[in-house]
Amino acid sequence: MYALLWLINTVINLFIYVLIASAVLSWLVAFNVVNVRNPIVAQIGEVLYRLTEPVLRPIRNLLPNLGGVDISPVILILLLLFVQRLITVDLVRFLV
Repeated sequence: MYALLWLINTVINLFIYVLIASAVLSWLVAFNVVNVRNPIVAQIGEVLYRLTEPVLRPIRNLLPNLGGVDISPVILILLLLFVQRLITVDLVRFLV
């Protein structure tokens, strides 16, 4: 049980880093800092998009239009941190 909770906690941590990387890359592309015509940048962007979009799309559908500001990654990170906190509380109860 401890190993499963640790694994879920680690996967949540990794996914939060992927969300942050996706948001930063989207800002860099929007401000023309990186060129998406570069094959490596395009490939990284595609991987990040495919990993994050299935989870972010339902959140974007629930949010109202904020005029080009996308806060869905922030909401998802907060939800993931909440789930992570619940897992940590269960883990502490399990160990005690």
